[in-house]
Amino acid sequence: MTLTYEGGIFLQHARGVLAAAEDAVQAPRLVRRDMTGDLTLACTHTVAGYFLPPLLGRFRRLFPGITVTLVEFDHPEIERGLALGEIELAMCLASPLKRPDRIEMDVLARSKRRLWLPANHMLAERKSVGLAEIRHEPYIVLTVDNAEETAAKFWARFGMEPNIIFRTTSMESIRNLVATGFGVTILSDMVYRPWSLEGARLIAVPLSDPVPSMDVSLVWRRDAELGHAATAFANVCRQGAGFPGDSRDPV
Repeated sequence: MTLTYEGGIFLQHARGVLAAAEDAVQAPRLVRRDMTGDLTLACTHTVAGYFLPPLLGRFRRLFPGITVTLVEFDHPEIERGLALGEIELAMCLASPLKRPDRIEMDVLARSKRRLWLPANHMLAERKSVGLAEIRHEPYIVLTVDNAEETAAKFWARFGMEPNIIFRTTSMESIRNLVATGFGVTILSDMVYRPWSLEGARLIAVPLSDPVPSMDVSLVWRRDAELGHAATAFANVCRQGAGFPGDSRDPV
């Protein structure tokens, strides 16, 4: 069993209520006079837009004396910065990392990938759809955070290539194009919304083929010891991570 998207929305709000209550209990112990400092956090494009903001809000409530500076990098820049000691802590997607043996990784959430379709598509009522059934459909590819590379790998695993008609860095462009019937795509539940900016509806259908989830992780250099500010942020993330469609959610 898995939560519906609507159930995931409810769970996200319920978690917010529980997190606020936990903050009220923990704040007197966690917020100390000596808990001050600066934290520079590196993150990738998708994480910055869809996963990080609520965690930052909670961290600021618990540790108002710590100033967080965000810097957005792509995956190669994050790995290089970690290796050189220029980045202490980062939050990114786990799968595109090239040298995971050099990096300590803590997976915070797993987001299932599903097929996005316009609401009136002939496959929209199906309980699941296989890649072979959409290989000839006009396909739209997201090009940020190594999304195109990841998609190419899971298509190739089944000996197929999608019929790519458009590549874009814009998530809103993809929603609009899918909702209006221009094409289909496969993306994760973390970035799914059922409406385009123009109010057209799109739906997400499970895939019958085993495609990988999109995992969000905290990463740091394996031989490095995190400072007190980075440790505090990591602990807050572990307690408060989650979003609609997180495959780690209880059912």
